[in-house]
Amino acid sequence: MAHFAQIEDGLVTQVIVVANEVLQDSQGNEIEQQGIDFCSELLGGTWIQTSYNNNLRKNYAGRDMTYDLTRDAFIPPKPYPSWTLIEDTCLWEAPTAYPAGDGMYSWDEDTTSWKETQF
Repeated sequence: MAHFAQIEDGLVTQVIVVANEVLQDSQGNEIEQQGIDFCSELLGGTWIQTSYNNNLRKNYAGRDMTYDLTRDAFIPPKPYPSWTLIEDTCLWEAPTAYPAGDGMYSWDEDTTSWKETQF
């Protein structure tokens, strides 16, 4: 199955599944444009293919993610102001690494550090 994301003003509004047969040409090759055309005719709007296995556009698209045309990538919302975007993965990274070990931690933006979660 193929997955396509609807894009409005650079944001993903929904992701749908399209049967592989819709994308295939007469030789059985998958053609992304055929899926885009199918989605546009069915639901209107702007569509782009995404990959559940992250084989396309860095990350699998999800609602409220950004599609960056320059990077040709889906980027999740920035979780905290101090985090930076890693260009290779188009994922956000904290300014300090997640602690090693078995503990559970949550991010504290005020101190820009990980705090162990107490249960």
